[in-house]
Amino acid sequence: MFRDHLLDTDRRELSREQVPVAVEPQVFDLVVHLMQNRDRVVSKDELIDKIWHGRSVSESTLTSRINAARKAIGDNGASQALIRTIARKGFRFVGDVETKNGVALAAPDHGRQAQPVALALPERPAIAVLPFTNMSGDREQDYFSDGISEDIITALSKLRWFFVVARNSSFVYKGRAVHMHEIARELGVRYVLEGSVRRSGDRLRISAQLNDATTGSHLWAERYDRELADIFAVQDEITEAIVAAIEPQLYAAECFRAQQKPPGSLDAWDHLMRALSHYWRITREDNLAAQGLLEKAIAIDPAYGKALGLLATSHIFGAHMGWADMAATVPAAERAALAAVEADREDAWAHHGLAYTYLFRRRFDDALAEFELALTLNPNFAMAHAFYGVTLCYAGRWQDGDAAARRALRLSPRDPLAAIYCGVVAYAQFIGRNYEESVQMARESMRQRGDFVGAHRVLTAAAGMLGDPVLAATALEGLRRTQPGISLAWLMRELPMLREEDRAHYLEGFRRAGME
Repeated sequence: MFRDHLLDTDRRELSREQVPVAVEPQVFDLVVHLMQNRDRVVSKDELIDKIWHGRSVSESTLTSRINAARKAIGDNGASQALIRTIARKGFRFVGDVETKNGVALAAPDHGRQAQPVALALPERPAIAVLPFTNMSGDREQDYFSDGISEDIITALSKLRWFFVVARNSSFVYKGRAVHMHEIARELGVRYVLEGSVRRSGDRLRISAQLNDATTGSHLWAERYDRELADIFAVQDEITEAIVAAIEPQLYAAECFRAQQKPPGSLDAWDHLMRALSHYWRITREDNLAAQGLLEKAIAIDPAYGKALGLLATSHIFGAHMGWADMAATVPAAERAALAAVEADREDAWAHHGLAYTYLFRRRFDDALAEFELALTLNPNFAMAHAFYGVTLCYAGRWQDGDAAARRALRLSPRDPLAAIYCGVVAYAQFIGRNYEESVQMARESMRQRGDFVGAHRVLTAAAGMLGDPVLAATALEGLRRTQPGISLAWLMRELPMLREEDRAHYLEGFRRAGME
């Protein structure tokens, strides 16, 4: 009977008589979704959409998960005392449920009305964007504050790593003073974005704040002051700035949350988040650690497009930095990237991994096309803008590459990968023969990440072209420390430069710095 089971949606734990019950993440999500919607029949299509996010799933796979769910909660296909199959319609949870502090348990008193289960969303963390408060004192300005909120919801929905609550649900809180924890419980979200809009004459001030509703902590806050020349242009600009700024903050919060979990309880998402925290550090050891975690995520979910896309990127990045053999790495990265796109053609990270792989296949047009597709899917994807920029530079379009990398910095100035973005600008400026600017940007990159190989390379080449022997010697020493064994032959063989004049120019900088 279910009356001795307890389902904790916050901790994602199922127990029976206080003894934990082992349950797969998808099975857990399936049980929760059926319990949340126990007042109606849940169709097979809805389960596939909610649990598998619309991926193609066979009838046998769905049946096996339903059977696993029944087994986990003490039910079976013969009695169907808790999960009932409704012929040609779907499934319905028919057990009595009581909730206490967001935890679902049996309701021994059948005569009393069951309280709704605190919502829990499968796999992806969830965020609600509350309607921004109009502080102008003019009700006619509501359209602008509402428009900001609606545009942020639309833009965040393109990330695909996060479940974004629809406008109709989050806007029911407009004008209401409701505690954030209650909002999170009612909407089933972990993160809440709130803000305000104040207009005074032709000046506009917009404040925004990202909160972790489960802990009550503030993750990020920013204020934007603008001249109100074109109200729709300002609305677009602010939306872009907020979405790009909070994306890495959400990843960072999820990384921290995953690191607090014991290793035995990690699901595919947790492994992915831990991998991302290593990838951000851009060192050889961390890159290898990221790959190991991503492989664990893929072992749990072989069609995990996000993990496959990041694995492809990590492989190519390692070879690009000189940490891995290029000839052996590119085929492995390409297999992961193609599998990522096959698993989820709408995921920007999947196309990013394929684009980066195509660059080192010297398929420049295909690489650029894949980056452009990734940016169409998520226009605020700062990392894709930067790697698109380096691809443009390798293709001989340094001005466009510079603009793409600076856009990444403008979109996400506090990004964990901002060192890479600065390094791409430094490389673009080197190609443009603006050596002092190149040195300045390389130093800024190294200030953020002292062991970033790309910045050490550009600094060495630019110092050589500047004719500064002291700086060149110091830069070369730092480069050899971060990439031991680097040589002119390696640079000539491995870096995918389309134009011979760009290759010759780069190599000349290293020769003048003292590299042989």
